[in-house]
Amino acid sequence: FVRTMNSPGAIAGYTFYPHVGQVFIEGPFNGEPATHTQSRKKVFECYPETLAEEDGCARKIISTLVTKAFRRPSKDTDVAAMMEFFHAGRKEGGSFDQGIEAVVQRVLADPEFIYRSEVEPASVTPGTPYRISDLELASRLSFFLWSSIPDEELIKLGAENKLHEPDVLRKQVDRMIADPRSEAFVENFTGQWLNVRGMKASEPVVDLFPDFDSTLRDAYRREIDLFFGSIIHEDRSILDLLTADYTFVNERLAKAYGIPDIYGSRFRRVKLGPEFDVRRGLLGKGALLTVTSDAARTSPVKRGKWFLETFFGVSPPSPPPNVNTNITPKPGEAPKTLRATMEAHHRNPNCAACHSIFEPMGFAMENFDAVGKWRTEEAGMPIDVTGMTSDGTPLDGIPSLRELVVGKSDLFAEVVAEKLLTYAIGRGLDYQDKPLVRSITRKAAKDDYRFSSLLMGVIDSPAFAMNMKSAASAGSTVSKAATTVSKE
Repeated sequence: FVRTMNSPGAIAGYTFYPHVGQVFIEGPFNGEPATHTQSRKKVFECYPETLAEEDGCARKIISTLVTKAFRRPSKDTDVAAMMEFFHAGRKEGGSFDQGIEAVVQRVLADPEFIYRSEVEPASVTPGTPYRISDLELASRLSFFLWSSIPDEELIKLGAENKLHEPDVLRKQVDRMIADPRSEAFVENFTGQWLNVRGMKASEPVVDLFPDFDSTLRDAYRREIDLFFGSIIHEDRSILDLLTADYTFVNERLAKAYGIPDIYGSRFRRVKLGPEFDVRRGLLGKGALLTVTSDAARTSPVKRGKWFLETFFGVSPPSPPPNVNTNITPKPGEAPKTLRATMEAHHRNPNCAACHSIFEPMGFAMENFDAVGKWRTEEAGMPIDVTGMTSDGTPLDGIPSLRELVVGKSDLFAEVVAEKLLTYAIGRGLDYQDKPLVRSITRKAAKDDYRFSSLLMGVIDSPAFAMNMKSAASAGSTVSKAATTVSKE
């Protein structure tokens, strides 16, 4: 089904484009199971040619599977237990493949695969902190930086009890960041901290924003990943997240930003000249401007709160109960700017007191519409992006917001350190963690807040490298530091 340019409900003055409404894919019919796939290659590292070779090959496959699934070197007892399932599956299914299938099912049901357990040393007194084992450290590192299991090299170093050594640890972190698997860290961390994953749920009104589609949505997300990834892989200062004079675009995104002479679907790095100063850093990124808007309009409230939370770590108060937050224009009401509507809505002093904390930041972003497109007018009137923060700092558009954060760079760095630590240990921080966050930030300041300094500060911290024996310990406990990563 394709929506045509003469679609019902069209609004005069708006340009419409054909839109695909639904796509159905059926088949394949009478398909045959795949015999050569990447998944099979990862499991079947050998394949027996004779019946006599089956047990030897099965043991080799089991040893590798157990090592990867349990994130530690396999033991003879592991192999012996899994061989029983191989023989049972082989007998029941009649083939070597079905014997291995039974093993895979057994491995995937094992508690060591399902849970990341960390053994509490028997010699440690309850309530006493202790350093986790190197194998446990390998798992924490891999789930932190790869959102996946440790590889053979990490497991080997963990088994040899060498991973905790400072030089070895730093070398492994550098290797892991350089590995393509670190893209999972970029995607998941930015998805949580910047709420870029909210792009999937963002559905701007088609009648008002007909040029917004899934291609632009994907381009917005990819820009954030590439931009943040450049800070990590080039080991730049995290302050470049605010001021960097470059970004990554393809033809679709360049068109949305008004950047000329970019063709094709391939993303490439472009320098932002003075005419694109408003696109510098995170504040000019379309993805962030879209997720902080409503479907039909911008939201100075959402944007202002997001700004304070993202860059200063400040959570503004929620509205009091039973407060009318509806600012929908009344039927027949003359068009006016959102700012004029909001100011009329704030005649209640209780509303104005809280909104004055965050709304000036939101209004400073009003030159960007609800899908991140630049504009200078709204409802036929010039947009006013001026304002004043609660401490008396004047604001005048995006550049002034950027200067505001740069002027408090130590606070911004502390927020990034806090978000990194939260992501790494998989739990929210409380007041007891604040001294650690400040310590990580102060050390990174000596290195111009380079990303590697913050990252190693988190990895070397007691919160990441240590645990505390519970008062009622009984041998083993599930790690409280298991990284929580939401897959999209």
